[in-house]
Amino acid sequence: MIIKTFELQKLRAIKSSIFLFYGDNEGFKNQIINDYFINNFKGKIDRFEENEIINNFENFISSLMNKSFFEDKRLLIISRTSEKIINIVKELFNKKLKDITLIINSKGLEKRSKLRVFFEKEKEIICIPFYSDDAKTLNLIANNFFKENNIPISQEGTNLIVNRCSGDRQNLNNELEKISYFIKGKKKISLEEIIKLTNLAENYSVSELADNCLSRNFNKTIKILNENNFSSGDCILIIKTLLLKSKRMLQLKKDFEKNNSIDQTISSYKPPIFWKDKEIVKNQILNWTLADTEKLIFKINDIELLIKKNSVNSLNILYDFVLSTANQVNN
Repeated sequence: MIIKTFELQKLRAIKSSIFLFYGDNEGFKNQIINDYFINNFKGKIDRFEENEIINNFENFISSLMNKSFFEDKRLLIISRTSEKIINIVKELFNKKLKDITLIINSKGLEKRSKLRVFFEKEKEIICIPFYSDDAKTLNLIANNFFKENNIPISQEGTNLIVNRCSGDRQNLNNELEKISYFIKGKKKISLEEIIKLTNLAENYSVSELADNCLSRNFNKTIKILNENNFSSGDCILIIKTLLLKSKRMLQLKKDFEKNNSIDQTISSYKPPIFWKDKEIVKNQILNWTLADTEKLIFKINDIELLIKKNSVNSLNILYDFVLSTANQVNN
């Protein structure tokens, strides 16, 4: 059975125990999972990735069937799902397990998707599509945030933040959180500060790639390259991001050598490094010498010129450089 997002109040009265949330609006999905399922939930909450369930299906089913006498209710949230999960869903549906609520979280599904069709046809299970938020909805969320936190901001500033979120309130919430930290001790935030502070939503993977490369996290760097379909047009953006973060790392290294306190170095840096990024920045400081950081910046500039001169092979040049940098052994 299908429920549209404007009908979500029906969830309070529905007795179904199996739900499919699909679509790219992860922020909206997380909000509904928290508001309607997790908040005030008294039982046990388990989160899984699809591969964990598929690779250990027998053990997974056994754990559900052999529920402890002392357990009350369980909420199972399975993320990053695909068509592969459908047989498992059908088996759980047929078993009609008591006191277990199952949420299947998937990206966008086509109309012909077997998983989507199964949920739409069965009256006892619920299917909810989560499409991108429109600008009006995101503006409302942003304006409410600024009003509740007494942050004066122009409508131009709000529009800029909203336009950078690609229709996903999770991206918006990330940007609003950054602003809330930045604004502490200040009376207002300027448009120029917003431009420097916020990220283009599509650049999140680029920033993550640069951070892990500079942290010399080789396995994570490979994973990001494999999971993202970067184009030749992304090469300059990636190399520029690497350059900016390398220059930041250079300044941090200089400060660290003066005060010999990594926490003080990070906390005193301007613009502020947010708490989510502190651990990876700490790794970057510890993984590079001052001399090697300076050499890296020169090398990045050389690679940028090489990419511009060899646009046909730009991805190969970039990937070789990123992987070799991430795989360098500390001196």
